[in-house]
Amino acid sequence: MQRYRNSGGDSGVVAYDIDAGQIIVQFRNGERYLYTEDSAGAANIARMQALAQAGHGLGSFISQHVHDRYVRKINSRKLD
Repeated sequence: MQRYRNSGGDSGVVAYDIDAGQIIVQFRNGERYLYTEDSAGAANIARMQALAQAGHGLGSFISQHVHDRYVRKINSRKLD
């Protein structure tokens, strides 16, 4: 996974992994969620990928637009 830059300094997002048509987002508490074009919509996935790479706005976008539209929760360890 790529560490999220968090240029705003207050995001709950710490890492992400981008693949064709999907993104996995990891939060401070260690929880990871898989979002796909089928679950969240192609436009939302494209926006999430762009925000992840920019390092700003991903957490807010998730909470405002796709919060529960993930495919599954993935168990993981917490990143410090």
